[in-house]
Amino acid sequence: MVKKEKLDRVYLDYSATTPTDPRVVEEISRVMLEDFGNPSSIHQFGRDARKLVDKAREEIRNFINANDPSEIIFTSGGSESDNLAIFGLLAKSKIKKPHIITSPIEHKAILETLQVLEKKELIELSMVRVDRDGLIDLENLKREIKHNTILITIMYANNEIGTIQPIRDIGKYLEKINTQRIAGGFSKIYFHTDAVQAFQYLNMDVKYLHVDMVSVSGHKFYGPKGVGFIYVKEGTPIEKTIFGGGQEFNKRAGTENVPGICGMAKAVQILKKEKEKDGEKIKKLRDKLVTEILKTPGVHLTGHKTKRLPSIASFVFDAIEGESILINLDLEGIAVSTGSACTSGTLSPSHVLSACGYEHIEAQGNIRFSLGKYTTSKDIDRVLDILPGIVERLREMSPLG
Repeated sequence: MVKKEKLDRVYLDYSATTPTDPRVVEEISRVMLEDFGNPSSIHQFGRDARKLVDKAREEIRNFINANDPSEIIFTSGGSESDNLAIFGLLAKSKIKKPHIITSPIEHKAILETLQVLEKKELIELSMVRVDRDGLIDLENLKREIKHNTILITIMYANNEIGTIQPIRDIGKYLEKINTQRIAGGFSKIYFHTDAVQAFQYLNMDVKYLHVDMVSVSGHKFYGPKGVGFIYVKEGTPIEKTIFGGGQEFNKRAGTENVPGICGMAKAVQILKKEKEKDGEKIKKLRDKLVTEILKTPGVHLTGHKTKRLPSIASFVFDAIEGESILINLDLEGIAVSTGSACTSGTLSPSHVLSACGYEHIEAQGNIRFSLGKYTTSKDIDRVLDILPGIVERLREMSPLG
């Protein structure tokens, strides 16, 4: 049960994690108590657990319109899925030093992984440009393709600014040139997208998107933490990166997290029924928040104005540090986030905003509000009532002003 003092707070950090839906909690609890068997065991307890895992896999396969349940590989979440896409494909590549293309606004699970591989001289790495709104330059991406390119990984929607990328356009283009590349004796280019933020809002039909791999995390759509999956299209060469068993079609060793998998599948089931209704409600509240906050002088909306998730409203506040706004809102019981991270006593600006061309001092004034299905109009009114006073007070104190 949620404590009363938490009920009085306003949670606007849904992009960081979502509250677990009570129906999901009920499903997880039931499975933990009733179906605790190891899915690899051949006795009845194991067979019962295996049936639940298979049922969950089919639920997800159906939701994303994959061809076969074997294309769904359960993982511990988005970061592991991203790593499996990169390391798994790299392990199968026969090219001495393969080339990978990404963008500078990806999640750190992609960026740091690729930067480590580049530093070790195991890959060539290219970063496609993004504009002020965080949209990739599609023509620049096309020009970056080389004879040894094996992977392009571009996130579906950004977690900080909400900008949606033209995933389908990239996928269709790659299908076209891959036919020519293979005929010419070159390697196929595989396409991966991190859809962790996009999953609950955007079209996830993998055939529509023309993708080879998709990373998803359960806790971003009211499921449990510690569980996710990666869609791997049949024929995509992936070597497992966790060894010690033949689970997940020999692509990810380890006893399956049956309660977590069932909880995530339940969240998908709920999402299928409520996605449209929740999305419309969230967008309406987000638009109200944006309209009213932009009435404050010296506040700028980040990300694309229309090609954006319905849940995210990210702003840059002139002459104030985002951390200061965050702390003051937290003291008022309002939870938000900032792209700046306080490390070693210094503020590092968001790598996303920096890549979009924001100056260091601008990026430090960033605050992200991310809404969800439990956000109410009362929550938004409370933010709009409290925020202007915080901004005014901090600007009076700010040496930046």
